[in-house]
Formats: sequence, structure tokens, C-alpha cells
Amino acid sequence: MRKLIAAMLALAGSLPAAAQSPAPDAAKDYPNRAIHIVVPFPAGGPADVAARLLAQRMNEDWGQPVLVDDRPGGNTVIGAQLVARAAPDCYTLLMAIDSTLVMNQFLYKSLPYDPINDFAPITTTTKTVSVLAVPAQSGPASVRELIARAKAAPGQLNYGAGTITAQLMGYRFHKAAGLDIVYVPFKGTPETMNGLLNGSVQLIYAANTTVTPLIQSGRLRALAKLDRTAPLDFPVLADAAGLPDLEDMSVWLGLVAPKGTPAPVIGKIQQKVAQILSDPAMREKSERTGAFPIASTPEQFGRFIRDEADRWSRVLKETDIKYD
Repeated sequence: MRKLIAAMLALAGSLPAAAQSPAPDAAKDYPNRAIHIVVPFPAGGPADVAARLLAQRMNEDWGQPVLVDDRPGGNTVIGAQLVARAAPDCYTLLMAIDSTLVMNQFLYKSLPYDPINDFAPITTTTKTVSVLAVPAQSGPASVRELIARAKAAPGQLNYGAGTITAQLMGYRFHKAAGLDIVYVPFKGTPETMNGLLNGSVQLIYAANTTVTPLIQSGRLRALAKLDRTAPLDFPVLADAAGLPDLEDMSVWLGLVAPKGTPAPVIGKIQQKVAQILSDPAMREKSERTGAFPIASTPEQFGRFIRDEADRWSRVLKETDIKYD
């Protein structure tokens, strides 16, 4: 046994340095070719915009192409599966949304990727704040008035949402307030807003950046924001409804890499993204699109994903929502 151990040690000592410690070398040379950021949504959406703002600065700072690759479909499953199967070298990244890493595992019986075990967290990037909006002419003037209308006519009001997160926002508020409001599904926020304008639904939960033009034009009224940290001039839903235990809710984005990517490379990308997001000009540009920058360490992001999964798993179990 002693001879075997000695032989193994001798063999290890004879290996090239790169073979013994590939991670530091990989970080030192990274990047030396094009990086692809996969966005599991169509071009023009919040995830695509956030990815392109980061890609432009990363390209400028590193001198290597950083390409945004939009792969929509399957409630983000198509893009996520592509990155999960990519080489673990940090040249293929995923701009994941909350449903990709949290909700999908509870919505599908057979998900073709594991949100915890197939990805290495890098950092959160942005969050998009949603608002509760109603028609400006016929809708209630406040959250309290909305609650009164809903209680006076149980099951007669409809609400619209274009994403699972927006649907769950409505579900949690209505349950906490004891309201019977019927959910009407839409394919994305534009359809949701059309449903509100044509009277199919009486209230919606949608990204502030998307509904703002209609609010400014006087066609819609925002009754509340669903995240108190957002610098928006609307009351917080929990406060406006008199429900102090109602948690803040927002849609968040974050960068992940295929599992097995060397930690030093993950760290190099995280530091670069954090540097970019802390730049005042970058923050101002991002916030104009409705995306509020939030950076984190890989460890913090990993804990956050697990905490979010615990929170939303309980909510989804109550709703019994399934996509297959």
C-alpha cells in the first residue's frame, strides 16, 4: 500500500501544472473568445434588454464579443436546457428568470433540467417591479376601494396576468385579503393590457415598465407597487391594503453557468457584472427600462434561489397549478 501511495504521489508530481490546477489558469485567460448569453425570451423583453446592457459593457471591458442569443419557448425551458448541456467553461451563460430556477420545478412533472444541480449561480442582475393596475375611468381609485368592490361581488371580478409570477402575485394578495377574483390567463404582458383595456378583466398585475406609457396617457391607473424597494411613486400593496404580513413580490433575473464551471471563472464574471451594475450611468440606463440592478455573490445567489424555491413551493402547492 505504501508503494502504491508513493507511486501515485510521484505520478501527480509529474503531471503538467495546467492539469493539476486548471481553474486558476482558466480564470487568468478568460475570456479569450466569444461569450454567449442565452436569453430564454424573445428579443425586446426585460431579460433581453438586461442581457444586452451587460453584454455591451463586458465586450468593451474585455475586448471579446459577448453575444445575446434569444431562445424563447417552453416557459424558458428551451433556453435553460441548452445551457445546462453546454460545456462548463463560462462561454455559454443563461440569463435566468425566477420561473426558470424556482417555479418550473413545481409546474412540470418531468423537467428536462435540474434548476439546482445543473447550474452554477453567478449573480443576480436585475429585478422588474410589477404594479396592480386598473382602467383609469372605470376602475377603483385605491386598493381599499378595489377590496370593497370585490367583496361586494364575489367571483364577479377578473384579473389578468401574463406570467406565472404575476399570476401568483394576484393569488397571494387575493387570498390574504379574502377576495374571490377569477384568474384569466394571457400570453404575455401586452395581451394582458389589452384584456384590461377591452374589459375582459378588471385588474392586472404587470411590469411597471410596460404599463407606464398607458398610465402616463391616462388610460390606466396604478393602484400599488408590489415591491417597496422600488423607487416608484405608488403606494406599496401591503400598506395600501392594510396587510402588513403580505410579502414584497418582484420578478428577478440572474446569470448562471453550467454546473462544473471552475469557481475562479465564476468569480471573475461576478466581479465584472457587479462592477458594471454599480456604475451610476449603467444604473440610470437600466432603471430607465424598468429594471433595477441588484448584484450578489454566487453564494448569496445560491441561497436566494433555495429560499425562493421554499417560499413559492408552498404557494404553488396551494394553487395546484401544473403545466403538464
